[in-house]
Amino acid sequence: MNDQLEKNLSRFISLSKSEGESFFQACTYRKLKRKEFLLKEGEVCKFTSFILKGCLRYFYNVEGEEHTGQFFFENSWYTDYESFLSGNPSQQNIDALEPTELLLIQKQDLEKLYDLNPKIERFGRLMAENAYMGVRKKNENLLNLSPEERYLKLIKERPKVIERVSQHYIASFLGIQPQSLSRIRKRISENR
Repeated sequence: MNDQLEKNLSRFISLSKSEGESFFQACTYRKLKRKEFLLKEGEVCKFTSFILKGCLRYFYNVEGEEHTGQFFFENSWYTDYESFLSGNPSQQNIDALEPTELLLIQKQDLEKLYDLNPKIERFGRLMAENAYMGVRKKNENLLNLSPEERYLKLIKERPKVIERVSQHYIASFLGIQPQSLSRIRKRISENR
């Protein structure tokens, strides 16, 4: 099995060599160029993805303006969970901010693995719980923190975002205009 995938899975569940191989065999490799879409609004998300290398972002188009929901880097999983579960068209766009390499598992293959192995089904439940907690945390931050506090928290908790993502996308993620982020960054640098 791919070492990177195996290490990630072992954080959540313990699989035997043969169980790990069956999981890995269900995966397909995909490479994305920078700015290439993994999923576009209106498509049904029929897969979940594990990021081997690179960065994905999901965003919504609202009246012609992009609203970034989150960024995902190496060794993390992402799917449009709502579309994945319901089979309804996605409202999200998922694109690569860097050249990105992924392992994809199609929904029907994942469901077969769930049926064959309760440990893998447990992994799916843990991923769903993590996704819920991530959305809740972001919502709490948007409701309870000022843009500057959200930015400072991002610097502290997710330095990869600051290092690898353009300021334009970070501003969108924080729910502010790029000019506001520039002012916040200037104020922070002056106070150091």
